[in-house]
Amino acid sequence: MTTGTSGIEHGFTHLDTVRAAVHALFKRLSYDTVSTFATSVLPADVAFDDTEDLYLGAQRVARALVRQLHLPDARMVVGFREMEHAANVELTAGPEYFIELNDRFKKHRKDIGAALAHEVMHVYLHRLDLSFPGTRDNEILTDTATTYLGAGWLLLDAYREHGPFSQKLGYLTPEEFGYVLAKRAAFFGEDPAPWFTSPQAYDAYTAGAARARQDARRPPLAGAGWAARLRYAKDRRAAQDPRRAGRVAGPDDGYVFEDAPLRVSFPCPACHQRIRVPVRGHLQARCGLCKTLLDCDT
Repeated sequence: MTTGTSGIEHGFTHLDTVRAAVHALFKRLSYDTVSTFATSVLPADVAFDDTEDLYLGAQRVARALVRQLHLPDARMVVGFREMEHAANVELTAGPEYFIELNDRFKKHRKDIGAALAHEVMHVYLHRLDLSFPGTRDNEILTDTATTYLGAGWLLLDAYREHGPFSQKLGYLTPEEFGYVLAKRAAFFGEDPAPWFTSPQAYDAYTAGAARARQDARRPPLAGAGWAARLRYAKDRRAAQDPRRAGRVAGPDDGYVFEDAPLRVSFPCPACHQRIRVPVRGHLQARCGLCKTLLDCDT
């Protein structure tokens, strides 16, 4: 896992990969398994102050994250050394895994939980045999899975900008962490906002949540804004034109009209699975992957 102290990237530059990661998580685990992660790791379980023994405390926090990620037969051995990155884990057959944390965490114990959360998720995904090609995309998958399965709020809370003391852990931008947290909050009905100790993390969460709400306001969803509905109606008329050839797609909203009989497909705003429904006005559709019930106006 990387850690940045300057030039922190902002925005939603990895959003396509983040969405693909959420989709891959649901597809690999299933709705039933994802649903078992409804409760996030609690702040009290990963709290770590200067009065606690460094190594015993790190092991305690690691065990809390192992429980959160449902790895009861995995043992994490945590050590510290000088290194370029924030942390590293040796992925083996298990059940024992060696995690190394950057020496700087000895003086910044508050962030040990965040660093460990990412590395324990590497173990979880390794056991699932779930990965993306390429280091960058695979790390984005790891950050996204950590966040969606209830431990990633720690990674966002580790984001702070205070001049030379600024830092961010992980590969997602702060706003992307907020986006995934908001997706999780909507799916499970869990509000992470009270857990943030970093004001910048809270701001990033609200920005990510605003972006996540946009996913539920894209046609043919009934909650789409009027401008998007006008574009959708224009594309629908074009799709119904017998002189056209091929499919008609909405360039920004992800919907695609298809022939025989006329149908529209679009990404589920919760898990990004493609959903296909007939074009016949108001209807409800349930995503077959994440079971979300969607109100549509096709």
